[in-house]
Amino acid sequence: MTRFLSWLAVDGKVAASAQNQALSALLFLYQEVLDLDVPWLDDIVRAKRPQRLPVVLTREEVRAVLQRLDGVPRLMAHLLYGAGLRLLECCRPRVQDIDFGANQLIVRSGKGDKDRVTVLPSTVKTALARHLAAHAGPAPG
Repeated sequence: MTRFLSWLAVDGKVAASAQNQALSALLFLYQEVLDLDVPWLDDIVRAKRPQRLPVVLTREEVRAVLQRLDGVPRLMAHLLYGAGLRLLECCRPRVQDIDFGANQLIVRSGKGDKDRVTVLPSTVKTALARHLAAHAGPAPG
């Protein structure tokens, strides 16, 4: 079993997930079906997961994308990029969560259902204030 799993990684050049699946299948066969104890497999050569670097746009590429947007999508894209918001976080802020004076935005129930404070990008302040003024409901009275 050890030679086979090592062969998969070295000669078979399979992905780490394929080798792990083969290992799981063999362990299930021996332990659950054949009811045999399998000594721990210390000598297995493990397939390596490829290191993947995240793909990140340059500042110029981001600027080019943002310049092609208009209206609310542009405003949202600026918030996503400038404040580091996730998509749902960008869709849910309330007026009281925005502090123009302190350049802060409160993100409520973000990842892990936690609240956090992030920066309100200066590039979006004027457009956001204009948007809020245009879409404000009637004053309570």
